[in-house]
Formats: sequence, structure tokens, C-alpha cells
Amino acid sequence: MNNQELIQCFSDIAREKNIDRTELGTILEDLFLTLLEKQFGDASNCSVLVNIDKGEIEIYQEKTIVEEVDDPATQIDLEKACEVEPDLSVGDPFIEVIDPIVFGRRLIMTARQFLSQRIKDIERQYIFEDYFARVGEIIVGEVRQIQRDNIHLFNEQSEMRMPKREQIQSERPRRGETIRGIVKSVEMTPRGPDIVISRSDNQFLSKLFEMEVPEIEDGIIVITSIARAPGERSKLIVKSTDRRIDAVGACVGMRGSRIQAVVRELNGEKIDVINFSSQSEVLISRALSPAKPINLRIDDDQKYCVAVFEDEDMESGVGKSYLNVTLASEVTGYTIEAERSVSSDGSANKLSDIKGLTIRMVSLLNEAEIITIKDFQEADQNELLEVKGIGEHFINSVATKINIFLESLSKDETDEQDVKNKVENSKSENGEVSVSENPEKDKIEV
Repeated sequence: MNNQELIQCFSDIAREKNIDRTELGTILEDLFLTLLEKQFGDASNCSVLVNIDKGEIEIYQEKTIVEEVDDPATQIDLEKACEVEPDLSVGDPFIEVIDPIVFGRRLIMTARQFLSQRIKDIERQYIFEDYFARVGEIIVGEVRQIQRDNIHLFNEQSEMRMPKREQIQSERPRRGETIRGIVKSVEMTPRGPDIVISRSDNQFLSKLFEMEVPEIEDGIIVITSIARAPGERSKLIVKSTDRRIDAVGACVGMRGSRIQAVVRELNGEKIDVINFSSQSEVLISRALSPAKPINLRIDDDQKYCVAVFEDEDMESGVGKSYLNVTLASEVTGYTIEAERSVSSDGSANKLSDIKGLTIRMVSLLNEAEIITIKDFQEADQNELLEVKGIGEHFINSVATKINIFLESLSKDETDEQDVKNKVENSKSENGEVSVSENPEKDKIEV
């Protein structure tokens, strides 16, 4: 096989693997340097020139002319050198030309292994660069393998993985199924590019809305914040840069067409789209949807808020496992605590709200499923005595502390009524309402 046939053979392989001709030349140069190193132990005095277009391969080895050769890789005797150039003498440098054919079968065997490995390395580098540029984009992958900690997907001859933390836990994909995800990260490892795909990341939700809502892609509507419990509920705050366009309406679409497309992709995940407001009380109230707080006590400096709910709204306001209030906190940036409104007789108050009761007392009562004052008042005393740690003295002590607490509430209510009477009197006498004595002046009503 001559040089042209050799290059043509390699060119055909490179074309199949979509490798650039310039890259092929570099591979061939490295190949012959590897063969020279194996044959002589050192190839530092060798150089290889490959011209793909002309089909030429030239290998040169620089040696020093000596009278007696000790190292054939770096030395050549004077007599042999003079056969090529008669005017040379001892100590002169000599450039020996090596014909690639001398490597024989070894060339073919080594070339196959070397070229195969280099092609893999180049393909891995191409894949890494391609996906590194696509971080943050949504791609489609086919599920190839499902493991305990990872789902392996295949896309465009590239393998990707979706770790457990990046999956929506309620989903159960099957082999052969195609699913969408966002390219979260790409790292080069000894085994090749590690492409991580995510469906639980906030950015995935943002990109889904960008695909469905042209106004977001055009920058007219901006998603300012996102909070997610993947597979259960999401909240996102949107803001319109054009007063003529309703941000929430654009995201929802005609008859909910746009948001329903996102919900279907996320297999029924509930999504709350919240209209941005510079007023913290309005924004927090919207973020707590679907519940409606009757009062908000906000500290803007500390980014802290206490949301007060009616008894019947408390469950929806807090949400399952405090999910609703947690997401509202994340999306607004405020630490939000939910609080039940105080009933007129105080019966709906939790026992934990009574300062006179110790943690142990409250814990023992909670074990008996007694949470509020009303629960205690309606409980059967004989059943309470069956609970380990609860005796008659314990029950009497709790009852006394509850009575003290209820009396204090009654006194506060009387004081508040006196203030209201004074305000009414002032109004009837002066025709004005005095707000200086209003005990509720530190609360923000929504």
C-alpha cells in the first residue's frame, strides 16, 4: 500500500465519522510519531509531515554522524551517511528519510487502534462542545435505560442522563418513550461528556412558558421569580413591560390554551401565575392564592410576614405539608408564617399558643389528638386519663391555664370595645374619626 492509498483509506473512515480533513492530517502525524516512539524508544528527533490533498506522507529523523554508532535512533556512521551525501564529516547533522512502508503490517494494526481511539476522542469533544453551547435549552430524548438513580436517554447519537433529583418524582417514564428536558450541565469526564438533563429545574418551567407565550420570548413579559415543588405545584411571578398587555392573561391564553399546554407537559402540575406588584401586601396576598388571608402583618425591612387566615381557609392557605405557604415564601422572597385568626371565644386557638402550657403538656395532649382549646373542652375526661402521663392534676392545671388565657382575651375584647365607643363619641361630637387611638393601626388589611 503506497502513501496515497493509505491516506485515501483513512480519508474514507474520517468521512464516515464526519471528521475534518485538517483534523485527519493531525491524527496521521500523531500516528506515525507513536509508531516511531515504539520502534526507537524516543521520537523527539523525528518529524512527520502529512499533505492530505497531495496524498504525501514524509517522515524525517535527525541524527548525528559518528565514527562508531552507540544509539541507532540518534546516530549514524560516517560511511553510511556519505553514501547519501559524500561531503559530510563526523559531527555533522544528518536527516534520514523514513519510508512509511517499512512499518508493514504493524502500521495497519496500530493505525486501526489509534484511529479508532482518536475518532472517539474527537466525537466526544464535538458532543461536549455542542451540548455545552446548548445549556439552558430544551431537548427531546428517548428513554434507553431506567436505573435506580438515573434515567439514561439518547438523542442525536449522544447519551444523556437524568439524575433522580432532576426527575419529577410522580412521573414513571418507560423505555422507548420520548420525554423533554432542559440541558442543565455538561462536563467532560474520562468516559466522555456527562450531559445532565432536568425536568424539575425552575428553568425548565420558564422555557416551557417561553415556548408557549410569544410575549415572553419577545421580552414584553418577564418572569421575575419561580418557585416549584415539581409534580405538585408551581408559582411564578410575571411582569409586563407594556401597559397594554395583561401579563397573566397572556400566559394563560385564550380559554387557558397556553397554560394548559405547559400543565400537560408537566403531567398535571398545578401552576399559579401571579401578576407582579411593587406593593408587598398585594404581591404576598396574590402569592398565597388560592387562599385569601384576612390580614397581613408585614415587616419589609426583615422580609417577614405573618398571614392570618379564617379557620376554614387555614388549610388551603398553608397547603399540604406547608407547601402553599412555602412556595409563596420562595417566590416573593419573604419569610411567611401562617396564623389562624382568633375566634371571639378563643376556642379555635391552638394549645401551643397558650404561654402557660409547657411543651410537654402540649405534646401529651397532641398525642391524644387534642390540638385546640375547643378540642380540650369537648374531650372526654375518662379517655384523657387513659393517656400515659395525663392525670387529674394535669387536666386541672391545663383547664386553669386555659381559663386564664380566655379571660385575657375577654379583657382585650372589652378594652377594644371601649376604644371603639370613644371613637364613635368623638365622631358624633366633632364629625371626624380619630385614628390616633386605633389599636389596629400596625396591621395592613388586604
